[in-house]
Amino acid sequence: MILCRVIGNSVSSVKHPAYVGQKVMVVQPVEVDTHTPRLTSFLALDSVQAGVGDLVMAAREGNTARQILNNNDAPFHAVIVGIVDEVTNS
Repeated sequence: MILCRVIGNSVSSVKHPAYVGQKVMVVQPVEVDTHTPRLTSFLALDSVQAGVGDLVMAAREGNTARQILNNNDAPFHAVIVGIVDEVTNS
């Protein structure tokens, strides 16, 4: 799982049939303690109704994405699996 900030939406008029009706967001991995950006942003399907600015957990592994979205044949690579309310360091 990767802690990310949703930084935008993606729009496509031509897409693979598996993506029809799916919301695809641009997410930016962030540091756990400071929430500062790290690494490169990537696209992830939204399975939790996330919005721009939300702190989310994303899975960046194709098999996990396909299992969560219940579509074993789709070309999914990443999926948003949760909206984070709070992060605490113990």
